[in-house]
Parts: sequence; structure tokens; C-alpha cells
Amino acid sequence: MTYSIIARCPRTGRFGVGSTTFSMACGRRNESVRPNVGVGKSQAFYLRYVDPLALNMLAQGYTPQHVVRTLQADDPDFDYRQFGIIDRDNNVVAHTGPGCGPWAGHTVGPYYAAYGNGLAGPQTVAGIVSGFLRQPEAALEDRLLLALEGGRDAGGQASKGVPRPERSAWIRVVDRLDHPEIDVRVDLHDKSVTELRRVLGEFKRYRDYYSARCAHPGDAIPEEEFAAGLGAKAA
Repeated sequence: MTYSIIARCPRTGRFGVGSTTFSMACGRRNESVRPNVGVGKSQAFYLRYVDPLALNMLAQGYTPQHVVRTLQADDPDFDYRQFGIIDRDNNVVAHTGPGCGPWAGHTVGPYYAAYGNGLAGPQTVAGIVSGFLRQPEAALEDRLLLALEGGRDAGGQASKGVPRPERSAWIRVVDRLDHPEIDVRVDLHDKSVTELRRVLGEFKRYRDYYSARCAHPGDAIPEEEFAAGLGAKAA
């Protein structure tokens, strides 16, 4: 039971992925997105090597469509896999095998893919897309979060008609540097998407401070002093 959104920002070229699931610590899988290359995010009965392989092939110039054909030829259980792939030319593909279980499906847009399995129904994927498209000028990380919230509010996950909570969630966004710009996660929480919004909001307050501290360590103030200043402003 997982639903995800992958995207390439048409304005900035940044790549990002957002995902939430009933399982714990889904954000431990950080190999799904690579700067200047693309996104390859697999789920359902996933194989851990698939995402790095997809990204390696994109980096070598293969199209997402070719990557899918390669994965299919190499996997006798391809019908149990679900994934989405985007390259730096905005080519997008998604696959949902018939063995991913009810309900599973995907939607592909011009620079994004939304998909999930173990969902309440197609309305969850529709909610992901609606949330993602709601604020087209927003930063990519905000749009990914809106997408996860949209999927949750549309019905989210369910098993045999019984709703299942999103217990872990994560968002990762990369630009042109080797390290991610945004990498936030909630590993275990009954309302992980709600908690993810809080964590992302808190990180944004610190982001410029962390960048300045690394670039100009001699001028950096202690973090507890910076935090105290934030608290004073909030008061």
C-alpha cells in the first residue's frame, strides 16, 4: 500500500519525488532521484536494484521507454512491479502490473507521474494529480506535498474496503548539485503526511542558515542562538 508522485519542474529543471505508505521508514530508499539525470521510483513488490539501474541507464542516454523494456525482459515477475520514470527531456513513463493488487493504477502527465497500489480506488490517484496541479508556480517540494495531501484526502490507502493510515512519508528534491536540496521524511507516525508538512515547514526556516554556515563558517552563529531567534520572532 503506497502512493507516489514523481516530477520534473518545468520552470527550474529540478527533479523530485514524494511518497507515502503504510509501511515504516519508506524514506530510507534514497536512490530514486539523481541530479541532472532523472527519477526512477519503484514500489509494490519492488526490487531494490531497479531504481539505481533505471537511473544509470538514463545517465547513459537511454530513454525511459527503453529502460522499461529492459526491466521487463530481465524480470519474470514484471507483472508484480509498479514504477515511474522521468528523464531530463521530460519523457515520462509509468507501469502498473496486474499483480500489484486492488486497487492499483497510475496517471502520466507532461512532466509528472502519479501512481499507487493498495488504494481506496482511482480517486486517490486523481487526488494526487489534482493536488500537484493546484499551485503550478509553487516550489516543487510544496507541489509534491500538496500531491500527497490530495491523495490522502481523496481516500488514500485501503485494504478490503478498510482505510489504512499513511504511517511514513518522504520528499526529496534535487537540482544540479550532487546532494539533495530537500530531503525530509517521517518514518513512523499515524498521520505521517500531516507531520511531513510540519517537518518541511521547520526545515525551510533553517535552510538558509545551514547553507550560510557551511559557506562562511567563521561568521556562523551557534545553532541554538539561531533557534532562539526564530522563537523570539514567532512570539
